[in-house]
Amino acid sequence: MTPTHLAQTGAGTSRTKSIWDNLILDEWEIPFGEWADQAVDWISVNLEQVLGVVEWPFKTLIEFLVRDLLSEVSWIWVVLAMFLIATLTRNIKVGIFVAGALTTCGLLGGAYWVETARTIGFIGVAVFLCVVVGIPLGVLCGRVDTAWQVVRPILDAMQVVHSFVYMLPFIFFWGIGEVSATMVTMVFALPPLIRLTNLGIRQVPADVVEASRAYGASELRVLFDVQIPLARPAIMTGINQTLLLSISMLGIAAIMGAGGLGRLLFRALSNQDVALAASAGLAFFLVAVVLDRMSQRQDSDSGNLLRRIALAWSHRRDPESLIPEADTSAVVVHEDTEQFAPLARSERLPMALALVGGAVALTSVFLPWSIDAGKVSAYGRRADENLEGLVFNGLDASGGSWFGVLVVVLSLLVVLSVLGSALRPGRTPRWLTAEGAAIGSLGTLLVTLAFLLIRPITATGSASVDAIEPVTGLGVWIASAGSLVAIVGGFLWLRTAPHVPLHPLRADISWSRVGGVAVAVLVLVIGMVSGWSFDERADVVISGDVDAELQRLRAEAEERPEDAGAISAEISALMAEASQTKVIVTDGVSEESSRLGLIALIAGVLALVITLPAVGLFGMDEQLRWRWSTVTASVGTGITSIPIAWIATHTRSADPNYFTGIGAFLTMCSGVFIIASTIPILKEFRRARVYGETDYGMESTDDSRIRAVKSV
Repeated sequence: MTPTHLAQTGAGTSRTKSIWDNLILDEWEIPFGEWADQAVDWISVNLEQVLGVVEWPFKTLIEFLVRDLLSEVSWIWVVLAMFLIATLTRNIKVGIFVAGALTTCGLLGGAYWVETARTIGFIGVAVFLCVVVGIPLGVLCGRVDTAWQVVRPILDAMQVVHSFVYMLPFIFFWGIGEVSATMVTMVFALPPLIRLTNLGIRQVPADVVEASRAYGASELRVLFDVQIPLARPAIMTGINQTLLLSISMLGIAAIMGAGGLGRLLFRALSNQDVALAASAGLAFFLVAVVLDRMSQRQDSDSGNLLRRIALAWSHRRDPESLIPEADTSAVVVHEDTEQFAPLARSERLPMALALVGGAVALTSVFLPWSIDAGKVSAYGRRADENLEGLVFNGLDASGGSWFGVLVVVLSLLVVLSVLGSALRPGRTPRWLTAEGAAIGSLGTLLVTLAFLLIRPITATGSASVDAIEPVTGLGVWIASAGSLVAIVGGFLWLRTAPHVPLHPLRADISWSRVGGVAVAVLVLVIGMVSGWSFDERADVVISGDVDAELQRLRAEAEERPEDAGAISAEISALMAEASQTKVIVTDGVSEESSRLGLIALIAGVLALVITLPAVGLFGMDEQLRWRWSTVTASVGTGITSIPIAWIATHTRSADPNYFTGIGAFLTMCSGVFIIASTIPILKEFRRARVYGETDYGMESTDDSRIRAVKSV
């Protein structure tokens, strides 16, 4: 017989519900939600002090690090502090990258920097608390099997349950804001650190532990002197995985009311604000890369950020698989039997030429670059169109500006490459070699040529009536001459420098490199015809007719004060309409433009031609392929520098409502692509090593005694 249930419906009527009727479920409803609500109310009333104790470390750290420190301290001190931390924990290369990336976040605007600082503080608090809890708990699990058996299912639950589920109790108990968001982030990001710490402790060889105990070491010394040091690679990998998962939770934290770049992205998504999304997304990416690089182990720098975050997500349950296996194939180098090839006599004259040329280009920035007007700055600043009688050097905003700054940077690369190689052959940083001298010298020439060939605004027809023709100063010509001398010396040095590959190069033509450079040239074409500047200044937007109408409305507002509100709205609408229709967009090739896009495109075509011998189309000689790849990288450096100088110059000096355009950005990206195409070849070449006794006065190094080995 089928069970039924009698329910009252309406006014005294009833009907029978079958077990097959879905409505019968309402009659047997389990009030789980009510139980949870009652539990939350009871905990909130009776365990208020316990909740306060749990909240205290989160609230204290957030208030100190995020609100009182990072949000209030000047951005330059934050950048310097992060630079020092990255340099001390990693190396100077990572430190420079960290400083540059954070500076870029600041240059996006003051509001973006504040949110960047809050993001760093928020992640720092979450990771710090994870380390404080996770490492001791992981050590306990590694040494006590019972503890691991209890903790392991809890970790599984923390990783299986979606954060949307367990974020609700934290909101109930601690409200919306950064405290509850930090707690949720900690719950999500903590398990990999505990798992990897446990694994690292357990993987310490048992014979090593037993040997330390046999020699009388106490358990504390076994732990701190043997197990933790040997487990350090696994622990550092766990910290890095915890940080990556914390970064991936910033969006959830923004939903929970936390500040930072995640909040900007959430706002941009809600308002469909493309500009805000792009700027906030760039800052978010840079901060994530910075923190990732700072937390990596020395031998785990490979892989881009997105791939590493994806791996962290996919291996939440088995982070042990992310620990790289030990490399036992390293070659032991005995310094007493080998040394870097000393400078040969054939290298000295090219190095001297490169040094003289670089020094001349470096000093040229203190000489006149622009006279009577700003040659580049006048595009974005009306006041620089007529500076009659004034002289500006290569570093002045109205002179060379960032064109001069890049000449300083590139010529310094030449000078330091020569001096470093002369004093310590083979022991200088990677790019302070013959390659660095060649790249710096040709890059300097392309930057100075761009400054020489840029069309002054008086020739574009977009200048004001009182604008005058700027005169190019002597400093630019001296910089060009110095760079030519440095090019001769740098490329002669490439021919004589005893650099050899660490591994034999593949004996086939790399058509993928050719295709990559061809795509970069195509992007250069797009960048050339895209906007390099957007002029929305008042004297452009407000034409004569519009100005006359505005004057009429203002006069009418003075005559009829009672209608001032309506007239003000009409004025605002008129100016908004003018702003939409009177924006002047200038590309990089037209008669009204600076023609920097065309100059970059010519250099890009040259890079494509040079790429052909660099990939081995005309022969597989390794030295020739290396030299042509260096030339390609040099041209790419120049292409990258031209739009950087244009963008930075106007960022420094332009009037309000004058903006650089996407065309310059695309051109810069193309230059970076061209440089990247040469890295697989350039990174293989190092200065040769010689073995046995060496004659330092030899004319050339004996090739039979030279070979490259990988430094360890």
